[in-house]
Amino acid sequence: MNVDASLIADRYHRLAERVRDLGGDRVRIVAVTKTFPIEAVRAVRAAGCDRIGENYAQELVTKFGTWSETDGERPEVHFIGGLQTNKVRSLVGLVDLWQTVDRNSLLDEIARRAPGSRVLIQVNATDEDTKSGCRVDEVDALVETAIARGLRVDGLMTIGPTQPDSALTRRAFRSVSAAADRLGLAEVSMGMSGDWEIAIDEGSTLIRVGSAIFGDRPPHAS
Repeated sequence: MNVDASLIADRYHRLAERVRDLGGDRVRIVAVTKTFPIEAVRAVRAAGCDRIGENYAQELVTKFGTWSETDGERPEVHFIGGLQTNKVRSLVGLVDLWQTVDRNSLLDEIARRAPGSRVLIQVNATDEDTKSGCRVDEVDALVETAIARGLRVDGLMTIGPTQPDSALTRRAFRSVSAAADRLGLAEVSMGMSGDWEIAIDEGSTLIRVGSAIFGDRPPHAS
């Protein structure tokens, strides 16, 4: 696909300005580049975005496994998709923050393959069967386990409800933000293109935005 770098830069700068208006320096943007080509990554990185989110292990490896000095300074790479334990090994050395850690087996594998890694514990704050994440009442135990395994728990992560219900979205985000505050965790990753403003209002420090920056997303190659 063709990538319009100037359009991406304009969208990113407009978004960043709005984010600063609502959240000040507390909130940072993770540009979600799943299914977009490496040229989109370079474009948003050149525009000033220093955090990239990827959902698919093989796509992340393809994009960042060959990143070189000619591509410019490498952005911080966040893995934000559902993660199977057998994919962890391929991502070691490429992922800077593992955002979707939601079970002991995944903690164990990351600790074994990438000791001392930074992680976020993913919470299913809406109790939807279709969503990944631990229950709210499981957060404390997973945080304790991660620390015991030598991992650095930066904070918590969640995905808003599937249905665009602002009241439900706000309640879900508020519960995760409150849990992070209670545990003394600095980062709260919540909010995407459709609900990031509510997320900022409820305490998010990382918003994961793709289509508002890059436009319509091309299909994922199977």
